[in-house]
Amino acid sequence: WAGTAPVRSRAGVSVAAMANRSYLYSADTLPTETDNPQQILCVSEHRWDIPLGHKLLVGREPQIVQSMIWNPRIGIGADYAGGTALLLDLLRVVGEGLEEEPDFAELVDKITTHLERQRATYFVLETGEMLSLDDGDVEEAAQRLVSDDIPEAVARAEAAIAGEDDEWLE
Repeated sequence: WAGTAPVRSRAGVSVAAMANRSYLYSADTLPTETDNPQQILCVSEHRWDIPLGHKLLVGREPQIVQSMIWNPRIGIGADYAGGTALLLDLLRVVGEGLEEEPDFAELVDKITTHLERQRATYFVLETGEMLSLDDGDVEEAAQRLVSDDIPEAVARAEAAIAGEDDEWLE
């Protein structure tokens, strides 16, 4: 399966060849085995890994959902408002140490504006390209993201926001 997974193309989302990216979308419904959401907005894509920002944005009520691109159930759906609040709270705390850095404040403003424009009910994280880089079972890898990796990132972010893990912010 690694690197040669079948590709689905529906609802305007298609991948002709692997680009080794994680894709983060917003939608008002979650994909199912038979249907993709009516409207899908691209929030972010990132090459070569699933970045911390993606993990935090899908950090509230994450669940395995049908991928919109791949046949296995390796998509991750999560609460949009909760994930957005988590990331923006973390950026606020990070910014408290960077008052003299106007570029950081400007970047946070751009992120906030972008997330407001892409607002929907859910985030949908497409992990297929990243998970298929390893030789393991992609469905098990997606489950590890939801049960281990994402909750660990959320716990560290929450501790940092609460002032209990300043080391993580450095």
